[in-house]
Amino acid sequence: MTKKLAFFLLVIITGLMISCSPQNSSTDGSTEDVIRIGYQKNGPLIILKTLGTLEERLESEGYKVEWNEFQAGPALVEALNADSIDFGRTGNTPPIFAQAANAPFLTVAAGKSKFEGSGILVAEGSSILSLEDLKGKKVSFSKGSSSHYLIVKALESVGLTYSDITPVYLSPGDARIAFEQGQTDAMVVWDPFTSSTQINMGAKLLIDGEGYTTDRDFFIANKEFAKENHEIIDIVLEEIEKSSDWANNNHGELVKMLAPIIDIDEASIEMAVKRRVYGVDSINDEIIKEQQEIADTFYRLDIIPKKINVKEVMDD
Repeated sequence: MTKKLAFFLLVIITGLMISCSPQNSSTDGSTEDVIRIGYQKNGPLIILKTLGTLEERLESEGYKVEWNEFQAGPALVEALNADSIDFGRTGNTPPIFAQAANAPFLTVAAGKSKFEGSGILVAEGSSILSLEDLKGKKVSFSKGSSSHYLIVKALESVGLTYSDITPVYLSPGDARIAFEQGQTDAMVVWDPFTSSTQINMGAKLLIDGEGYTTDRDFFIANKEFAKENHEIIDIVLEEIEKSSDWANNNHGELVKMLAPIIDIDEASIEMAVKRRVYGVDSINDEIIKEQQEIADTFYRLDIIPKKINVKEVMDD
């Protein structure tokens, strides 16, 4: 009797656990799987989210899309590491920090280069007319970001070193305030912060990223999820490509979509979208080489604690 009672209780408990499972029930009583996607407002996934086409595509596969917003790439990568999301988009440097911290992820695709919107800004009428003039100046940028890499490569191109400037580590928003108040001499940043500073402050773009950085987007996935859901990852990338094609061919509608989301004026958004191409590239040797150079530079500067081989986490 005791064994029968124990078994009966086990059946009841198991039934309760199943009924309380986090799976999502569809209208026909079946269950749906979920793909949890991390995005940032200033990135290609916000376009896909707003258009809503991925949800339509995955519904037939029995998948539901759960969107999770992040303010910055490092936080998104940490969520991937903590198994809080399955897929996301970030810039070119957070994956390098994640790999150096042994995070379980794969880079499954890359975005197109957007070097034109990344650069070094100086104030209108500034005495800084060339890269050489940055010597001894206060230059702001986000530490460990694509802008950090850009300023290092730009300085080295004219024989200067990192120690020749006074670095001021600030997020784009705080950097803009310091720049406007004259607390810094130059600001290294990316669009639409670059375009907004140019249009609303009359700042001059000393150099853009051409020849220094490609400043690509990267699409990353939790390693286990990527292994078990190749087909779903492929569908997501296909829909990103389709939404990118729409964005490239509908600048007017894109500007009106993004301006209120990012909370930046339409003129600045228009400048930003006109000097970039949205899209998806497969991982290739050139992209691997670009990332390896960033990783090697950050290791040389003691920004990451160990030397890494980026190819180990790039799915080609």
